Amino acid sequence: MTSKPGLRMAIDIGGTFTDTVLMDAQGCVRASSKVSTTPHDPVAGAIEGAEAALSQSGAIWSDISAFIHGTTLATNALIEKRGAVVATVTTAGFRDILEIAYERRYSQYAIDIEKPDLLVARHRAFTIGGRINAAGHELAPLDDVAVPTLADQIAASGAETIAVCLLHAYANPDHEQKLAQMLGELLPDIPVSLSHEVSPEAREFDRLCTTVANASVRPLMVGYLADFQKEFYRCGLKCPVLMMTAGGGMTTLETAARLPVRLVESGPAGGAILAARIAAGADERAVLSFDMGGTTAKLCLIDDFRPQMARRFEIARAARFIRGSGMPVRIPVIEMIEIGAGGGSVAAVDGIGRVTVGPESAGADPGPAGFARGGELPTVTDADIVQGYIDPGSFAEGRLTVDAKLSATALEVHIGGPLSAAAETAATAVSEIVDEAMAGAGRMHAVESGKDLASRLMIAFGGNGPLHATRVARRAGVRRILIPRDPGVGSAAGFLFAPVSFEIIRSRYTRLDDLQPEMINALFNEMAEEAVAVVRAGAPEGTLNQRRVAYMRYRGQGHEIEVDLGNDALHAADAERLGKAFGDEYSRQFGRTVPGMVTEVLNWGLTVSVETSAAPQASAHVAGRECVATGHRRIWCNVSGRFRDAEVHQRADLVPGSRIAGPALITEAQTTTFVSADFVAETDNVGNIWMTLKEEHAT
Repeated sequence: MTSKPGLRMAIDIGGTFTDTVLMDAQGCVRASSKVSTTPHDPVAGAIEGAEAALSQSGAIWSDISAFIHGTTLATNALIEKRGAVVATVTTAGFRDILEIAYERRYSQYAIDIEKPDLLVARHRAFTIGGRINAAGHELAPLDDVAVPTLADQIAASGAETIAVCLLHAYANPDHEQKLAQMLGELLPDIPVSLSHEVSPEAREFDRLCTTVANASVRPLMVGYLADFQKEFYRCGLKCPVLMMTAGGGMTTLETAARLPVRLVESGPAGGAILAARIAAGADERAVLSFDMGGTTAKLCLIDDFRPQMARRFEIARAARFIRGSGMPVRIPVIEMIEIGAGGGSVAAVDGIGRVTVGPESAGADPGPAGFARGGELPTVTDADIVQGYIDPGSFAEGRLTVDAKLSATALEVHIGGPLSAAAETAATAVSEIVDEAMAGAGRMHAVESGKDLASRLMIAFGGNGPLHATRVARRAGVRRILIPRDPGVGSAAGFLFAPVSFEIIRSRYTRLDDLQPEMINALFNEMAEEAVAVVRAGAPEGTLNQRRVAYMRYRGQGHEIEVDLGNDALHAADAERLGKAFGDEYSRQFGRTVPGMVTEVLNWGLTVSVETSAAPQASAHVAGRECVATGHRRIWCNVSGRFRDAEVHQRADLVPGSRIAGPALITEAQTTTFVSADFVAETDNVGNIWMTLKEEHAT
């Protein structure tokens, strides 16, 4: 076996499949694998996938010089309420922050409204005396005499972890730090999460919820990450393990264990990073990223090669699509809309005869009925099998047995039976519902962001993304689609292009007409020192980039918008420049400015990242040539509404300029690209597949 030093490995553990990518120093994928996730022991599936990729490439563990991991474990633990029992400690007089929340109902007229489960029962909500004001000045000292009694109460409550969120700790963390030290001495076996470390921003409810989420999953993630590292080191891995974060960067295992809430949604973030890199290589400034896996579908808007970012999202919504019905988490995150529409999403007929799909998933065990693992309920994958889009002999690299008869039976019994329809008709109904759900989610996401989908390029990946891309694009009004190389493991590949980075946001209220540049510059210096230390722990070498932003609003408004500051130190004369930048961005988002209003800054943000390599330049305009099919398959044509023969092509046989008119299937080891009858597919100079509506292609 020949040594291949300098290889980099990424592993993405999803709800259905675990994806592994092995990449060389030039950014070329040398091997990849897709194996079933092992829910009882996620590390076991990860090692299986890693060893399969190493075997394909003829490499050994010591050849790996960089290792990145992303997982849904933290997300699932919060959704399924499997975290540790949490106690909260807040400032005296503020015990009921979680109960009061936003003082409003997320659904005004629902009489049977289900409140979000915020994980902490009131009998585990404790308080301590002391007070810091919004400027960071101490009004009353911490009541340290009461701490021993507080520790006894926490222990008696059965709490396994503690979330401390004292008033205005983001402005002055002294009380939180002192309390944590005392609790650590009195309760050494109970970990403590501090709000000024987890989410150092104003807005007490959001800050407390984020700290509670972090505390809840911290014991689980500390154990998991330690086991993950130990088992991979036992196999022979020598390099450090880095973790993907929700904000699209990488961080160290130590930081991830301290702030595990930043790992929530880390897998989907990798897909958005991949799509942004491909967009840069293709010089496409307006992109819709479409990542459809086995459990969910994720859509993200990418502008000027940067995924749309957010600082807040919700976990475990009681009403899936209603804002305010879940637990708010305030951390840097790539903004995307995620729905329960994956290959394993379960289809059913409700009480009034409507076909529904998801959000329940068959998962990795037992999986879709067609996987012959004991599953009896029909899924999206079963519909694709019955419609002829999936080759049973080569699905998932041949590691899974696919029985089309079991898929047909499940659809006949659970969908066709209630609707008096055949399996093929039931499969069509399931496909129509799930494709419209994904397209509708994309349209809604674009409208909420004040953007249009029609002019965007869709970049589709994931195990099921290329299979559904043309069907979703048509409904969403998208006319062009790009399928990258190795799309079935797209999120894991994205991990390897993500920078080692760390983002910090701090609250310091400032009016532009009273800008104090010395104070803000000192704040940025503090943040830079902290962020650089985290980044250098994961990347000792490499050029560092900084990005500074201000979160600004008109006085009296409830929310802020992000304004880029540049990297230079601020001066008093910059107030006018910041005001103009805010006005320009406000006008872009809302169509106008508001004259005569005072402008203020609530939060300041800094991101430090290691510079990454540029993407290879791709061009969709390569001289076309017809491609000879390797076979034919009977498929459901969603344009003509009938079964018909479609060409089958092997992606490995395609060369730059290969041209394929739909209907056709382009197969590869981990997924299949479906070229609908109204699309034309062509390959570019770096191996991407571009699909274009036929009337667009003709012009």
